[in-house]
Amino acid sequence: MTRLGDWLADRPFALAMSSGFFSFFAHTGMLGVLTGRGLVPDRVAGSSAGALVGGAWAAGLDARALADRLVALRRDDFWDPAPGAGLLAGKKFDRLLRELLPTTAIDRCRVPVGISVFDIARRTTRVLGEGDLAHAIRASCAVPALFHPVRIGGRAYWDGGILDRPGLAGFAGADRVLFHHIHSRSPWRRTLAIPRRPGMVTLVLDQLPRSGPFKLDAGRRALALAREATRRALAAPIVDGVVRLAAR
Repeated sequence: MTRLGDWLADRPFALAMSSGFFSFFAHTGMLGVLTGRGLVPDRVAGSSAGALVGGAWAAGLDARALADRLVALRRDDFWDPAPGAGLLAGKKFDRLLRELLPTTAIDRCRVPVGISVFDIARRTTRVLGEGDLAHAIRASCAVPALFHPVRIGGRAYWDGGILDRPGLAGFAGADRVLFHHIHSRSPWRRTLAIPRRPGMVTLVLDQLPRSGPFKLDAGRRALALAREATRRALAAPIVDGVVRLAAR
């Protein structure tokens, strides 16, 4: 059987990262191991947490630098309650992104990037591949009831994971994709089946701590656990298109 590391090293691959609330910690741990081994995607796409990590890396931010910022993250860095269609206005989040991103122009990113967002009026997924990256990431991360909608070009958007939880909508033509799947542990969401498509390998790291705005320490643990699990996953065989192992 082919090992994941060998499959990734064989030819260029795209990387898709799923939504999953504050799973940007786990995505960052995984991506840091890949890029540290020279396994660099030639394009990225994602929804919500996956859009944040993929977009930041595509903009030129090293995965280790992103990890350092996430480890230092405090709730006050993004917590700005205000009246509106959601608890948080998102202005602090916008400022955080603009301080973090080496570029906020999607067309200046080092690899092509697709950010999935949910068009509220049309009730459809849209993939943003141009324009302002900070706005795109904010929109993709705008969890309903937590954040106000984000307006781009006169349209209002919410979290891309509403209809495109895997973050794969930006890869209609990609032939080799590594998909990092975050297992949903939300009590109100049923476990979703792992998507299947030709040429795609899915990495599933089970038993990661569930983090959130009041559980940032759990996010830091998830980042460390995802790093260690990804190192082991690179040596693991691909079975029916999936590499799955526990992160504990």
